[in-house]
Amino acid sequence: MKSLCVYCGSSPGADPAFAHAARAVGRLVAESGRTLVFGGGRVGLMGVVADAALSAGGKVIGVIPQALMTKEVAHRGLTELHVVASMHERKAMMADLSDAFLALPGGIGTLEELFETWTWGQLGLHAKPFGLLDVDGFYGPLLEFLDLQVEQRFVRPEHRALLCVGREPREVLAQLAEFQPMQAPKWIDRTET
Repeated sequence: MKSLCVYCGSSPGADPAFAHAARAVGRLVAESGRTLVFGGGRVGLMGVVADAALSAGGKVIGVIPQALMTKEVAHRGLTELHVVASMHERKAMMADLSDAFLALPGGIGTLEELFETWTWGQLGLHAKPFGLLDVDGFYGPLLEFLDLQVEQRFVRPEHRALLCVGREPREVLAQLAEFQPMQAPKWIDRTET
């Protein structure tokens, strides 16, 4: 794993623990010699994780759509900043530049990015690890719902197991680094009852 894409909020959130965790992730990515790839904004947790990686001497690549240059206040101090035409191009470029993906606390955009990455992995479109950092139980209700989806047979256990989850930055980064990709998608036999 040479590069890590971080999905996170353009807001700092209500709990100071979120920014603390984002700082830790940025610092750990830089100290490990990895490149941080993120959404290119300087506000919220995006700015926190990028600034922490830069302060630790890391390489940081941002990818931002032209339409969000003002709204997310593009970070001008990055190693590289790519301005693209659309959100689709942003996500595709971030995926191409990254060897792994990690969701920190965030809103619906963060969830959308995580679930799209997960879907691509489930379909065998990539074999890159992905996970989420469950800061102070932020993602607890989501994880319970994902387990319910398995119980109700909407998600296969092996696909649920693809998601790395950790409560501490160092823990989840270690999981991502040790990840073994799924061999190939196992499709549901529609003739089963």
